[in-house]
Amino acid sequence: MNRTKGDEEEYWNSSKFKAFTFDDEDDELSQLKESKRAVNSLRDFVDDDDDDDLERVSWSGEPVGSISWSIKETAGNSGSNQEGREQLRSRNSFSSYPQLPKPTSTYSLSSLFRGRTRLGSFQSLSDALSDTPAKSYAPELGRPRGEYRVCSLERFRSLQDKLQLLEEAVSMHDGNVITAVLIFLKRTLSKEILFRELEVRQVALRHLIHFLKEIGDQKLLLDLFRFLDRTEELALSHYREHLNIQDPEKRKEFLKTCIGLPFSAEDSAHIQDHYTLLERQIIIEANDRHLELAGQTEIFRKHPRKASILNMPLVTTLFYSCFYHYSEAEGTFSSPVNLKKTFKIPDKQYVLTALAARAKLRAWHDVDALFTTKNWLGYTKKRAPIGFHRVVEILHKNNAPVQILQEYVNLVEDVDTKLNLAIKFKCHDVVIDTCRDLKDRQQLLAYRSKVDKGSAEEEKIDAALSSSQIRWKN
Repeated sequence: MNRTKGDEEEYWNSSKFKAFTFDDEDDELSQLKESKRAVNSLRDFVDDDDDDDLERVSWSGEPVGSISWSIKETAGNSGSNQEGREQLRSRNSFSSYPQLPKPTSTYSLSSLFRGRTRLGSFQSLSDALSDTPAKSYAPELGRPRGEYRVCSLERFRSLQDKLQLLEEAVSMHDGNVITAVLIFLKRTLSKEILFRELEVRQVALRHLIHFLKEIGDQKLLLDLFRFLDRTEELALSHYREHLNIQDPEKRKEFLKTCIGLPFSAEDSAHIQDHYTLLERQIIIEANDRHLELAGQTEIFRKHPRKASILNMPLVTTLFYSCFYHYSEAEGTFSSPVNLKKTFKIPDKQYVLTALAARAKLRAWHDVDALFTTKNWLGYTKKRAPIGFHRVVEILHKNNAPVQILQEYVNLVEDVDTKLNLAIKFKCHDVVIDTCRDLKDRQQLLAYRSKVDKGSAEEEKIDAALSSSQIRWKN
């Protein structure tokens, strides 16, 4: 939207631009704020730092702006990210002012869908697009605010004087001053002249782009991107408008218009996924709301929905589907298997999400089936792409019976990890059997004091300690 002169002066007086130093180590994307509403944490179900390439999620019932899921490892990109930050610091040095090349788009859907903050948390695309930090644009303040004097810029009438004024503002390395001058130029110059002069003044250009985003002048921003021939940034700026559309059907139709825009190949796939996901969510929401109101479906009677599924991230939608629609045929839109195939969700992400959902419902038969595989000879075995130690943690957090816990603790391959988990979760039989197999008499003696007197576990320990067939190592 366009702002009046009074709005712009109010913006300037409110000093919304924050100061920063170019010694800061973070670039723009690494400073995008994390959306806690979109993806709270799978730590609600598992408190484990392993496999941190998986997005964490909880069905909190709080709405989010758009699809936000990430299933690819980013460790391989850490080196290039650090190199990019070094280049950014070098490029933004004010020791000299060589003409800068035309920058590529500062947006990247692929980066946003795949990226994290420095703390390893996933950001939502909505927050990333709507909350770009000011620090990448506003240079360090040269002096305290108390020393500023308000002065009129109206005496700068000629184009030459206005451009000289802008050069002086940039040379001060003061973001507030640059912004004030840009507001003046925006008001007193035609956009064609303004764009032409800023194209060769990259520092001021970046300030103007950020300012237009801050005040919501989408029309002028789009005109600027067209003039600069930044087609991908133009497309992304248009895509950002979906955040302002509250009606799900209208948002879906708007996203449909974004599919043909000039995104990169990878980003185009994400836009298509966003449209497809919202389309599915609208269908699921309408059907589930009807079933819930009818009161004839057991799962909705026992576990009423906390909120609408509309506009939830993909991984949250998968959790919701595994919670309410787990046994549905693949042909239905709400089927977890259908979601997995449609959006190409890896086995690791799918199993972790399905396990969290079914364990929360205490559907232990489903949990067992999730890890049971059958070979071509018909023999069955347990397999867990996320590691059985993760399975045990999630089961324990959902108060699984000790018999089930012991079964999965026994499937942990690493002996030390198995023993530690068994002791932690009081799986006595596993501890006793493991100590006996390790021929560790001292640890078995120590564990004897932790079981109840006269219990079956104490008798089992005594029988092992008195056995003449075990050659103890200590």
